[in-house]
Amino acid sequence: MRVLEVYCNGVLAGTLTEENRKRFVFRYDNSYYHEPDKAAVSLTLPKIQQEYHSEYLFPFFFNLLSEGANKQLQCKTLKIDEKDHFGLLMATAQYDTIGAVTVKPLKMP
Repeated sequence: MRVLEVYCNGVLAGTLTEENRKRFVFRYDNSYYHEPDKAAVSLTLPKIQQEYHSEYLFPFFFNLLSEGANKQLQCKTLKIDEKDHFGLLMATAQYDTIGAVTVKPLKMP
């Protein structure tokens, strides 16, 4: 199981969990969810529901990844399988993403 913290404009908005290659969960952080002036991280993940489940990496997060030659270069440099979208997201979406959302690996104790 791998877990990412999801930040929106630098504020912790929730967690994205890969339970296995066929089960993903996005969950809004309690304080973020109950704060009415905080925007949803995506139109496809509205704040009308606190937890979302999917059999594949949510399209919103998948679209934060590079494509084509950039993706190949990142995978080769970082030694990540090109099909490991969650691993690539963990390694590349921490700092410079398009939009307000970034992710950081959750430090497990």
